[in-house]
Amino acid sequence: MIEYLHVKALPKELADWRDQIEEIAADEGLDFFKTIFEVVSYDKMNEIAAYDGFPTRYPHWRFGMAYEQLAKSYAYGLSKIYELVINTDPCYAYLLEGNELVDQKLVMAHVYGHCDFFKNNFWFSQTDRKMLDTLANNASRIRRYMDLYGYGAVEQFIDVCLSLDNLIDFHRPYRPTERQQALKPQSDLPDELIGAGMELPRLKAKEYMDEFVNTDSYLDEQRSRADQAKKEQARHPASPERDVLYFLMENANLTRWQRNVLEIIRAEAYYFAPQRMTKIMNEGWACFWHTHIMTQRGILDQSEVIDYADRHSGTVAPHKGRINPYRLGLELFKDIFERWNKGKFGRAYYECDRLAQKENWDTGAMQGKQKIFDVRRHHNDLTFLDEFLTPEFCAKQQLFTFENNPRARQWQIASTEFKEVKSKMLSQLTNMGQPIIEVYDANFNGGELLLTHQFEGVALDDTYTKPTLKNLYAIWKRPVHLFTYRKEKGREDAKSILISYNGSSHEEKPFDLE
Repeated sequence: MIEYLHVKALPKELADWRDQIEEIAADEGLDFFKTIFEVVSYDKMNEIAAYDGFPTRYPHWRFGMAYEQLAKSYAYGLSKIYELVINTDPCYAYLLEGNELVDQKLVMAHVYGHCDFFKNNFWFSQTDRKMLDTLANNASRIRRYMDLYGYGAVEQFIDVCLSLDNLIDFHRPYRPTERQQALKPQSDLPDELIGAGMELPRLKAKEYMDEFVNTDSYLDEQRSRADQAKKEQARHPASPERDVLYFLMENANLTRWQRNVLEIIRAEAYYFAPQRMTKIMNEGWACFWHTHIMTQRGILDQSEVIDYADRHSGTVAPHKGRINPYRLGLELFKDIFERWNKGKFGRAYYECDRLAQKENWDTGAMQGKQKIFDVRRHHNDLTFLDEFLTPEFCAKQQLFTFENNPRARQWQIASTEFKEVKSKMLSQLTNMGQPIIEVYDANFNGGELLLTHQFEGVALDDTYTKPTLKNLYAIWKRPVHLFTYRKEKGREDAKSILISYNGSSHEEKPFDLE
């Protein structure tokens, strides 16, 4: 067991409030793992935050850099961490020493919202609930590798792996193995068609009808399919693999310790992925419940109203130039709660063409609470916004898209149209805003690695593309290529290109994947 698990008991006053808030949260229908609170100093809070909420991690310079940033931000009054909670069973949450009582009560109510979300949201269902022990074991293994093979060599390899930790398939944990196999494209060509020198299959026909049944175009099609089958048979993997780290782990020429380190980085990436996939929902859900518990269930004292309003408004205030996930998630949950309480859903409501009638619509359905719990269970940020974002909500929240105007030399509002706003938000959330990269062929040019980019109109940024190829080369140890598209100035269409790295330099040239 980790020494950090032996937490200190809360002061009696905080313990009493914790018990009261926990009882109210359970009474409201929240279902959470046992939640353990500990009060820590701001130094310890910054240390835990730098370790992504965990007390023990492997040695690496990025944790020290994160700690310095947090410590300086706190010292200069630029930011302050009020709480940290981690997705484990039991859940561990940290309260900042010296905070006022109203802050601690707000944080505890907020934490129970998070804990309920961790336990019940589908996208957290495949995460390791014993991650405290897992990360401690990972740290021990990596320290042992550093003792055996040198601190610098191991840290440098970790740098390479961390730079690639977004090249995973975020949906892989939710597909059973059998279903994954079933989803793999199977060749529908007969066995005799596959392989060199095999005769093309012909449809059965009388000799005098053969030229009309087995036409030249049909035989050309079969010949094309045979050629494609041969290419696919030679390709490895047989179908594109989105989990690039898994493919490298299984196929790259790595030593045992390197493969183990890559496996650790990949496993941790999958653990943290749901938190990135549900940031808006998770924070919105916690804000919804801390608001309700504090203001509607008697936790907030009259003398604390001003201080509470100050803390809450600071959390959900709009952010200039970007979405505040706390605000968006909270307001959308409130909107769903109100709509389903008033019956603003279903065919009758959506087919109503009278604006005043829709505005005052209220059937007394009172299904809001049940609905938000259903939403909390099944959705992630992408599906949450796709299904529940409405034109009325966007107008009320004054959402818009913006872009840089080169003539005015400033950023300006581009559109307030609902479709464009929604499309922009969904595009930023798809694959968590990361480009979709897949392994296409590891036998390219006799063993070189070819990856493809699913181009959706946005070109890759060379600031990241070229270093990524360089780090992929460090693992694959042979030339690495990336097929993508790039738009030229003054042209609407995009040209297909191949960006390559051979170990010493990058090269870019036109390329046709087919």
